[in-house]
Amino acid sequence: MQNEYPQTFARFYDLIYHQVRNNVDHDFFIDEITRTKGKVLEIGVGTGRFFTEALNRGADIYGLDISPFMIQVLLSKLSPVHQPRITLQNIVDFHYDFQFDLIVAPFRVFMHILDKASQIKALNNVFRHLNTGGKFIIDLFIPDLKQLIQGLDHQTDFEGEYEAGKKVRRIVSTRPDLIKQLINVTFRIEWDEANTVRCEDWEIPMRFFFRYELEHLIERSDFKDYRIMGDYSGNELNEKSKEFIVICKR
Repeated sequence: MQNEYPQTFARFYDLIYHQVRNNVDHDFFIDEITRTKGKVLEIGVGTGRFFTEALNRGADIYGLDISPFMIQVLLSKLSPVHQPRITLQNIVDFHYDFQFDLIVAPFRVFMHILDKASQIKALNNVFRHLNTGGKFIIDLFIPDLKQLIQGLDHQTDFEGEYEAGKKVRRIVSTRPDLIKQLINVTFRIEWDEANTVRCEDWEIPMRFFFRYELEHLIERSDFKDYRIMGDYSGNELNEKSKEFIVICKR
């Protein structure tokens, strides 16, 4: 699992995702984190979209990520006293000398784990790091079969200014691999700099899941108590659901 964000994408991450995602998942994860009385771990902490707010609101939160560029951005936002809360680690084999009451892996982190063995290792590693009664929360999108098969072809999903008069745009293309259950995503960033338009591509595979496959996977792990919701409001799965919100409990 080495799907770390490259430097250019880390540079523009906050601008893009505060607009693209905050109205979707922000309140759910912030509420879960801030009402937890004990220690919290955010896996895939990135540039701190949840972490910094939660820390400022008094959460005893730690964070890990596999991308040094994302962590570099986050560390620049933190005082020296809080920087040790952030580490460069992987969900599959991270280690702490203490346990947590809540571990979250927001925004598709689990979809970056491509093979079954690593998925089980990740679940069991999280289980070991939870206190009794602690929760692990992940979110995954429910595959849109039409889009999955047809893919996306250079679809612009963000355009804005990162500085006055300087624009940045993100363009997404996808190719499915139905046998391996992968969506091969190509992100292109185009931005104005030094009187020219620069661009950089990043290709990343993402593993998609179906409901019963996901249930079987969790049941093969050390987790036995879990629930899968259909949205961030806590509604049950139904034919209109677009999200798997998985809450596993130790």
